[in-house]
Amino acid sequence: MFLLSICLFSQLHFAWWWWLVWILAPDLSMLGYLAGNKVGAVCYNIVHHKGVAIVLYLIGLYTVNEYLEFAGLILFGHSSMDRGMGYGLKYFSGFQDTHLGKIGKNKTKA
Repeated sequence: MFLLSICLFSQLHFAWWWWLVWILAPDLSMLGYLAGNKVGAVCYNIVHHKGVAIVLYLIGLYTVNEYLEFAGLILFGHSSMDRGMGYGLKYFSGFQDTHLGKIGKNKTKA
């Protein structure tokens, strides 16, 4: 899925380095954790949900808006990269609790 996002990005009329500049931008959603675990999880999950990314990309295709397509592909590629590294959508209990299991130093073995 990560490679798919790169392939689809190559079809857009943006310089390749824009992908490099923006691929980590979705992690700014972690700033929501400054307002607490619940707000942080909601902010993080909206930005890291592949469904949101796909809808955004499809809206861009339908409206012929390459900026929306680009945004959707960045979100999709970033989310796919995160899943590959074991980072999942967050639970309200804390940043380390994800739908893929605990992350970080204090994770327990199942």
